[in-house]
Parts: sequence; structure tokens; C-alpha cells
Amino acid sequence: GKEINLSIDSKIQYVAYTELLEAIKKHKAKAGSAIVVDAQSGEILALVNYPTYNPNDRGRLSGEQLRNRAVTDSFEPGSTLKPFTVALALDKGLYNYNTLIDTSPGRMTIGTATISDSHANGVLTVAQVIQKSSNIGTAKISLRLDPKDMWQMFDNLGFGKSPNLGFPGESKGRVRPYKNWLPIEQATMSYGHGISVSVVQLAKAYTAFARRGEVIP
Repeated sequence: GKEINLSIDSKIQYVAYTELLEAIKKHKAKAGSAIVVDAQSGEILALVNYPTYNPNDRGRLSGEQLRNRAVTDSFEPGSTLKPFTVALALDKGLYNYNTLIDTSPGRMTIGTATISDSHANGVLTVAQVIQKSSNIGTAKISLRLDPKDMWQMFDNLGFGKSPNLGFPGESKGRVRPYKNWLPIEQATMSYGHGISVSVVQLAKAYTAFARRGEVIP
């Protein structure tokens, strides 16, 4: 019998759902999630999933429709992690925005594995590594970082642990202990492979860029 005030903004929620449907149709995806967060207060202004259901009509519900994917599902975040790797290297004083990094010839072998960019970019500044989303540039930056520092950054951002929103089935994602990392694993994690996060975790982590490094609940 108590009143409940939601942080959800119905107008933003509508726009988020509409745009999510458009993206799913465009990319012929089976499912998707989107979240909008107020970076100053930490409030969730919109959270949408597809497939979804109308709570007024529960006649044909399935598990696919009921899952709150933004909270329960984890995935490899890919290039969305590159800014965090670069930010850590800047914080440590290892690079600045204009430091030059040779990404030629668009491929790089670490041990027995080869990683590559979508096309050869040549010499890039650190800023251009982000702008052009270079796997090679990000990997080279990451390999100068201490694995413990990189792991600590992931931990500080909330990866690998429950976001504690209070929803059932919250995903912790997965971040392996840094003591077991191989160089190739550190390189691929720098651009979002070999690590898993939820949409909620990623959105929360990105508030750091709007708050001078501070992450809020």
C-alpha cells in the first residue's frame, strides 16, 4: 500500500523502445536492449528490451519475452571498451592524446594469435585510435599497462560483479583474474573481447566519462 515513484521518464522510454525496434529491424537481430541513464544522478530514465510483452495480456507469455535482457544477459562489449583502456593509459602518463602509434600493416601477431583492424590505418595519434576504432592501436596501448592496473580499472567500473539494482537474475558478467592473463588476452580485452558485461553495467561504467572518472550507483 505504499506509493512508488519511478525514475522512468515515459517519453524517453517510448523513444528508446521505438529506436530499439528500428535497430533490430535494420540489423535483423533476434533481440536487443537499450538503457538511458542520467549521468549526474544515476537514475535510470529508460530501460527497454525486445522481445517484450504487454503486462495487461499475459495469455501467450514465453521466457524470451519475460527476460529483462539489459540486466540478466551478458555479452562481449567489443569496441565500447576501447575508451576505458585509453583513459587508463592517459591517467598513468604513458601516453597523451597526440602520441603517435604505428598500426601498420593492420595486423599484429602476439604469440601464436593474430589480431587485425578492418583496414590498415598506418600511423595514428592516440585520439585517432579511438576515432578510427583501431584494435591494433588499442592493443599496443594495453600491452604497456600493468595487468593488475587494467583489472583494477574493470573492477572499479563494476565489471565482474553484481550491479545490485535489486532485479532478479542480475548478471555479474565475467572478468578473469589478472594473474592468469596471457599477453594476447590482455590485448583482446582492451578492445572488448574475452570479457563479458551487461547493458546495465556498461551504461553505469560510461557515467565515468561524464563525471571526471567517478562511477555512481
